[in-house]
Amino acid sequence: MNSTEWQKSSFSEANNNCVEVRALEGLIELRESDDAGITVRTTRPIFAAFLQGAKVGEFDYLITNA
Repeated sequence: MNSTEWQKSSFSEANNNCVEVRALEGLIELRESDDAGITVRTTRPIFAAFLQGAKVGEFDYLITNA
């Protein structure tokens, strides 16, 4: 898959209700698949820091206390 194409996690539900991500022009873009009109852009280093935090559980409280 080309990095400019939107990708979603293999853990996402089949109903297309997920966050999608792509690399574009040196930035990382994120959007919700069911509302593709809103896109968030960030730099690769900031996104990498976010992913590191997610991998070690820094944001788990958002899911368990929602």
